[in-house]
Amino acid sequence: MRSASQLGLGEEAVVGIPVDGDHRMDPVALERAIARDLAQGLRPLAVVATAGTTDFGAIDPLAASAGAARAAGAWFHVDAAYGCGLLASPTRRHLLDGIELADSVTVDFHKSFFQPIGSSALLVRDGARFAHITHHADYLNPGRDPASPNQVDKSLQTTRRFDALKLWVTLRSVGHEALGAMFDTTLDLAADAGRQVAACPGLALAAPVHLGMVVFRYEPELDPGPWARGEAPGPAAVDELNDAIRGALYRSGEAMVAATTVAGRRHLKLTLLNPRTTSADVAGILAGIVRHGRALTPAEVTA
Repeated sequence: MRSASQLGLGEEAVVGIPVDGDHRMDPVALERAIARDLAQGLRPLAVVATAGTTDFGAIDPLAASAGAARAAGAWFHVDAAYGCGLLASPTRRHLLDGIELADSVTVDFHKSFFQPIGSSALLVRDGARFAHITHHADYLNPGRDPASPNQVDKSLQTTRRFDALKLWVTLRSVGHEALGAMFDTTLDLAADAGRQVAACPGLALAAPVHLGMVVFRYEPELDPGPWARGEAPGPAAVDELNDAIRGALYRSGEAMVAATTVAGRRHLKLTLLNPRTTSADVAGILAGIVRHGRALTPAEVTA
């Protein structure tokens, strides 16, 4: 939405596509949406798929999305800000099959490549496409000598930090194999965290764990603790309870847990990106969530 607004297209130019039970874009729904636009005389400008959604780490069907975009003559873009680290994974690289069909890809190296914040890139299949953002200024690109560097032909910004150096040094000193193994470690940990949540009384997963995100919430009705002995709170009260648990954890200094909203209901979220985090660390956080959930009274939740 924000990108469409910045481009001057307006938010109404963005057409949302329904997702399946695993929170991945439905390719059939995508084709139908494109067909509706074409029937109304509208031209689909681009199809944007995601490789690692913010909440669930879901990966859209990239090959099918690329096929739909090609058939409509639309640009195919993949937002791989989080999932780009799969390219270095020795065991999960296949999850990005179809990304090679993209016209452009965005990556955030400060996520699954473990770089300092701000290390991102836009990759395009055809470098000539950067001509659309090239701007001539005598003080920046005064000559037409191809041997002279052009400082403004690959970015809207003119002054930039040398963030690429951080990634280059990491790849040269650590190697992509080690980076891939580190990312795999975090994904294995997330899968284990999902199993811990499923086995923990009082906690309920919101969706299967795809990559490194675990979305769940404390459900008093599932907990044999104090809440189960009284009247079951309604959905709104459970929403407030989960926000209260998050606040209590933060104030206690035990953990900082993220939150999100799924189908109108508040949930807690773990995003696991540190390969040194252990299963015991996760177990401690989950135990703290249940402990605070049991300790909070209805009056404290609604206060």
